[in-house]
Amino acid sequence: MIDTHAHIYADQFKEDINEVLERSQEAGIERIYMPNIDHTSIDAMLELELKHPGFCIATMGLHPCSVKADFEKELYIIEEWLGKREFVAIGEMGTDLHWDKTFIDQQVEAFKIQVAWAKQYKKPIIIHCRESLDMTIKLVEQLKDDDLTGVFHCFNGSVEQANRISKLDFHIGLGGVSTFKNAGMDVVIPELDMSKVVLETDSPYLAPVPHRGKRNEPAYVQLVAQKVADYREASLEEILSVTTDNANKLFQFDA
Repeated sequence: MIDTHAHIYADQFKEDINEVLERSQEAGIERIYMPNIDHTSIDAMLELELKHPGFCIATMGLHPCSVKADFEKELYIIEEWLGKREFVAIGEMGTDLHWDKTFIDQQVEAFKIQVAWAKQYKKPIIIHCRESLDMTIKLVEQLKDDDLTGVFHCFNGSVEQANRISKLDFHIGLGGVSTFKNAGMDVVIPELDMSKVVLETDSPYLAPVPHRGKRNEPAYVQLVAQKVADYREASLEEILSVTTDNANKLFQFDA
């Protein structure tokens, strides 16, 4: 299993990160991809990557909730890091209309700038799109070319939205929301193009049932995978195999 999206460098893991990583490995997690948030998260993320090379893997980007009036300063730091060393992806980036709509124009501008870097470095983008899925799909449709790939993380949209994403040759990240009773994913997941699905936790957030409301961690990927298997009437092994292959393709990992 691969957790394609986990913020395990966050303060919520400070006290027991080693135990969390041990549980992840015992559960069968091969790699954990760590999307960046902003300048405040870089040091902790890179330190974890240094301590666990090949297992904890950093990406570099600016989260839309960190896009404020001075977002250019944040982007300058991201750009500097992208020039210093290689990262497997640009992200976490995107749009967010849940908390605050004040800086949506700046979010769109930051999105376009980071897409340009993704094309320049030929790296996938990790897209956050909370309550802004349609506008973000439209943005990608406008910016799409052969050099642009990526994943819509924490997908909780419709079959129609999923089909638009698949047509763009983008991946869909399924996490804890897929296990929530009233999320409607029982109708959507059976219709997904499984060649474009990857698994994630978004740790420490959005823990799957039966841990909903508690701290999430990468070991819980299997709970998401099992729910996907149940909805599709497939074996757990089949779901793990295809989603692991998809993650390797997405992040250009040579197994």
